[in-house]
Amino acid sequence: MIISASRRTDIPAFYFDWFCQRLKAGYVDVANPFNRKQVSRISLKPDYVECIVFWTKDPAPMLMGLDELRDYKYYVQVSITPYGRDVEEKLRDKEDIISTVQELSKRLGRQRIVWRYDPILLNENYTIEGHLEWFKNTLGALSSCVERCVISFIDLYAKAKKNTQGLNLHELSEEEMNELAAGLSDIAKGSGVTLQTCSEAIELKKYGIGHGACIDGDLVERIAGKTLDVGRAKTQRPLCNCVESFDIGQYDTCIHGCRYCYANASLNRARQGFDNHNSNSSVITGNLLGDEHITMHE
Repeated sequence: MIISASRRTDIPAFYFDWFCQRLKAGYVDVANPFNRKQVSRISLKPDYVECIVFWTKDPAPMLMGLDELRDYKYYVQVSITPYGRDVEEKLRDKEDIISTVQELSKRLGRQRIVWRYDPILLNENYTIEGHLEWFKNTLGALSSCVERCVISFIDLYAKAKKNTQGLNLHELSEEEMNELAAGLSDIAKGSGVTLQTCSEAIELKKYGIGHGACIDGDLVERIAGKTLDVGRAKTQRPLCNCVESFDIGQYDTCIHGCRYCYANASLNRARQGFDNHNSNSSVITGNLLGDEHITMHE
């Protein structure tokens, strides 16, 4: 089993102590997002978990708890973007987050840190020229810390469109995507960092940018040190190249306040979920009520 922690929320930033408690307990419960009475109980025993893939915007809490992960294989994806608090309301200063990533890479190795530069959005404040300048400066700080950088262009799904009102965003044109890709590729040349896209239809091979995967089967096998019998994820978007994993997160629980987020209906809903968190519970927010149907995965 590959554990995704998590597409739905930021476990390293907000729930890492809870996650470590679940490792000690040996399992985690995950409620169906559409039916709380349907619960999957996922074994977290080291001999069952082949790899854990973390997703975060701020891995600082992990630095104090890496010893809790000593029996597990894992890698960490960190999203670092150029946006201010008009877009990412509650994040720490980016310079501090970059310093945290540098320290994490020293302890884990650059193979196990993936920089996510996504989503790329455009408006009058965040221009193509501004993206390229910020990427250049940030790559200089991170090139020794990561092997790859994964990019994606914003998709204005219903939640994102609602939450980004007033930012004057637009779906990027193919011309804009190509201009960005050419510029990013030129900056990355010679840095030792490979650029990949995430769930993008556009073909950017001419810039040396291939289609990547967040739950990357090849990277998982490198880190796990063995060949895995795992297929492509069936429940993700058609353009997704990820392999099968089990996500242990819960929607409406991340309080970074990123206005483009697809995992929160609103920041208020996310705050309610966060406030309802119980570090001793088997689920991220709230508690099981006893009327659930629990399916075991072990």
